[in-house]
Amino acid sequence: MVDVGDKPVSRRRARARAVVRMAPGTASQLADLPKGDALAAARLAGIMAAKRTSELIPLCHQLPLTHVGVELVVGEGVVEIEASAETAAQTGVEMEALVAASVAALTVYDMAKGVDSGMEIGEIRLLEKVKE
Repeated sequence: MVDVGDKPVSRRRARARAVVRMAPGTASQLADLPKGDALAAARLAGIMAAKRTSELIPLCHQLPLTHVGVELVVGEGVVEIEASAETAAQTGVEMEALVAASVAALTVYDMAKGVDSGMEIGEIRLLEKVKE
């Protein structure tokens, strides 16, 4: 684990994105699938995952998160996910944002896999990393 003990505490935030591609009919029924509301489940799963990033990624620092947000936008055959994380700490929160976006995408996939076996998860990337 990298020693960040000598670094000053500063406010940090990051945003990440993931995309789930699916049949248009699947996208239109995500709020009412046999397993339940995929969008609500994905939002909650992403937030919970961000809070546990240090348990999932070896050597990641455990951070006191001050905010985590997960937004899902449904389009024609696609769900675009944007996750954000904020902290006041000695290291950044990009891994938390990336984990939140990834787990939200995996949750959409899991919730909808019974009605669409051709879904694809992709375009997972960091959009922004800010240190104030």
